[in-house]
Amino acid sequence: MANRSNEESRTFMISVAAQLAGMHAQTLRTYDRLGLVRPQRTPGGGRRYSMHDVELLREVQRLSQDEGVNLAGIKRIIELTNEVESLKARIRELTRELEELRAQQRTSKSTALVVWQPRNKR
Repeated sequence: MANRSNEESRTFMISVAAQLAGMHAQTLRTYDRLGLVRPQRTPGGGRRYSMHDVELLREVQRLSQDEGVNLAGIKRIIELTNEVESLKARIRELTRELEELRAQQRTSKSTALVVWQPRNKR
């Protein structure tokens, strides 16, 4: 697991990311400007691409070249994909909470209190 964390936190300069993605660095700059990919920034403003960013760049290229999707369409696909992933994460979170509440309910003793009052006799 530590290896995976290290892999996810590793970043690349634009020239390396461009090479890994099979693109020209100027294309990465354009995609950043259009909001297709949002790399991290150094304090000096340099772009730093994660492996996730590189994979996203490859997917942008595939959608564009193989599927014929224009950049506006690709941006919308990315937005919708991110939204679906966010919603799936929220569903997992709510499911865990529900399971915890159900488990607590099964293991806790009833604390219900019933108050009996006699009828008023008139």
